[in-house]
Amino acid sequence: MKIALPSRQNLIDDHFGHCEYFTIFTLDMTNKTILGQETLASPSGCGCKSNIAQTLSEIGVKVLLAGNMGEGAVNVLKASGIEVLRGCTGDVKEVALKWLDGSLADSGDSCHEHAHGCHN
Repeated sequence: MKIALPSRQNLIDDHFGHCEYFTIFTLDMTNKTILGQETLASPSGCGCKSNIAQTLSEIGVKVLLAGNMGEGAVNVLKASGIEVLRGCTGDVKEVALKWLDGSLADSGDSCHEHAHGCHN
């Protein structure tokens, strides 16, 4: 299974649509371990208006662990078959391990502070 984390300097980026890159972890769900790690360059422009949801889905990402994002981005990711958990902070590997052990849940908070047209 693969999960993605919007990243900046190996930390969860607080704003999904403007992250430097995505950290992709390949996981062994049976043994709850990380099998591999790679990065994917972030597309230019707003996350929800780019092709990032489709790209992540095509490479097998099933879950996105994020700091914050607008409802538009959440809806686009969900439509691509990607579960979204918001409210994550800190080192990307530590966040991935916390998710693996079941200690993360979606905060339900959506970003409303910017007006770039992504919100539905």
